Amino acid sequence: MKLRPFLIAAVAFISVISMSSCSRNFTCRCTFSYSGVPGLPDTTQIEYTIKDSKAHAKSLCEGGSNVTNKNGVHTEENCALF
Repeated sequence: MKLRPFLIAAVAFISVISMSSCSRNFTCRCTFSYSGVPGLPDTTQIEYTIKDSKAHAKSLCEGGSNVTNKNGVHTEENCALF
């Protein structure tokens, strides 16, 4: 039966692809900016790696974004997945 080797190869290929796409390395880049008072640090960026599924990595990364105002200092943290 000639179909059987093709079927086995197709199942093996699909298995490898599905297992490799479950978790990969993604880069999360966060930019911090400060304003409101003289002498604050310049805008800075940090990057770190998240090993997870794309949807969960995006949720973890973008969940770190926030804006705060405290004692006249306005701080923005913007994170995005790359």
